[in-house]
Amino acid sequence: MGTVLQIAMVIVGHSNKGIASKFAVGGMGFSFMAGIVYAVLAEGGSSSAIALGGLVAGSICAFIGILVSYLMKDVPFSLLALGTISSAITGALGGVVGRFLGGV
Repeated sequence: MGTVLQIAMVIVGHSNKGIASKFAVGGMGFSFMAGIVYAVLAEGGSSSAIALGGLVAGSICAFIGILVSYLMKDVPFSLLALGTISSAITGALGGVVGRFLGGV
C-alpha cells in the first residue's frame, strides 16, 4: 500500500509541481500510514517489535518511491538517504500508533 501510494505521488508529481513540492510531507505521511497498517495486520507483538516493523514498512516504501523519483530526475541522489531515514522514523511512529488503533 505504501509503495503504491509513494509511486503514484511521484508519477503525478513529475508533471505537477504543486504535488512535487509536497513530496516530503506526502512521502512521510504514506510511510506513517504504512506503519499503521503493519501494526494492525501484525495483530500483536511487543511495542518495540511493532515499531521496528513500522520502521521497515515505512523505509522500504519510501526508498522505492524516492528511487523512482530520482530515476525520473526529479530529486537529487542524496535524498535517497535523507528521505528514507525520515520516512523510517515516521513509519516507526505509525507502528506505535497503529498498535493502539488495532486494539492490540
